[in-house]
Amino acid sequence: MADEAPWWRSREIRWKPSWLEDLGLQPFSLNIVVGPRLVGKTTGLHLLIEEQLSLRDPLSILYLNLDLAPSLDSFKSLLDAYLRMREAKGIESSLLIFDEVTSVPGWWRLVKGYVDAGAFKGDVLIATGSSSLRLKGEVELFPGRMGRGREILALPLSFREFLGVMGVEVEPSIGLTGHDLDTSILLPNAPRIRALFRDYLRTGGFSLPINGDPRAEEQLIRSLEGEILRAGRSLEIARGVISSLLKAAPSPISFNSIASNLSISHRTVREYVELLTGLMVLGQALFFDGAPKFRKERKIFLRDPFLARAMSIWTASGFLESALYEWVVQEHLMRKFGSIYYWRDGYEVDIIAEGLKVEAKAGKPRRRYPKGVTVLDKDDIPLLLALI
Repeated sequence: MADEAPWWRSREIRWKPSWLEDLGLQPFSLNIVVGPRLVGKTTGLHLLIEEQLSLRDPLSILYLNLDLAPSLDSFKSLLDAYLRMREAKGIESSLLIFDEVTSVPGWWRLVKGYVDAGAFKGDVLIATGSSSLRLKGEVELFPGRMGRGREILALPLSFREFLGVMGVEVEPSIGLTGHDLDTSILLPNAPRIRALFRDYLRTGGFSLPINGDPRAEEQLIRSLEGEILRAGRSLEIARGVISSLLKAAPSPISFNSIASNLSISHRTVREYVELLTGLMVLGQALFFDGAPKFRKERKIFLRDPFLARAMSIWTASGFLESALYEWVVQEHLMRKFGSIYYWRDGYEVDIIAEGLKVEAKAGKPRRRYPKGVTVLDKDDIPLLLALI
């Protein structure tokens, strides 16, 4: 029987995740890679292992999928068995990969204990997990213990990254601050960029839909349900919160409004929004009037187009096309600037990010906006995002 390509090589459209370049691979390093399920963390790790196999003794590489470890004791047993083996083989430096480490409650106590004992002083560690890793504050439990390692965020492809995967290379804008939104450099490629943007609005930046997997929505929904249940939350309430957000978008909404719709407390709504924000399902833009206003209504958006479509299926709730265009601009500017805001008083500015003021429209604007507000329609949006 002929050799078959590994599953992570068998997809029609393949790419090397950019976050692999950010890993610290010199001992001692503890790298913590945080990102939503199905974003390609495991695939990236397999590609890294392929590269490392040509550089080091295969026995110096340990990969553990901790989704399959039922307890902290089983994780410890596996790790101890490997450490005994490498000592017997005289291996002085290892690459240790703990994939989906947050599946094991209390994992950080074990790893922290070994780090403090000096058991990994010659090693490179990579621990990956869903963003519940960040939610629980577990990353912060390693102050001064990461060596040359880093905390790395693994996100779905941005539109510019998506273009690169599709063979259209675009250099990012150097500035993109103030009113610098000149996209004329892209005009020769504009028809191709706009066509690919229509694809991006369908597939987002996840590999499964990009490769046409018919079960992509189902897998994303099931993985999110697992994260919600692991956090001890109700699937029914989570669906209700997301449904309320989809129906209200792109308008701002308050926790009290959602609470009233679902007959639950505003504190419960806040907890679920914080959970879903930590799981990188939702992003938030606060009202800004010289300073962020935490008590005002906020814009809450879905962080990826495919994710938005999957959540629409999960909640049996539709959303406006105008919301999708606004969401994708919000997400890209949030990635670039860290925080985004909105403003309204007679008219609305969808996104404020440092010196930028952007209004994103699915169609042509029907009103005039003050000087300094850049209004983007569906033809302009792909060109802006291609530069970010």
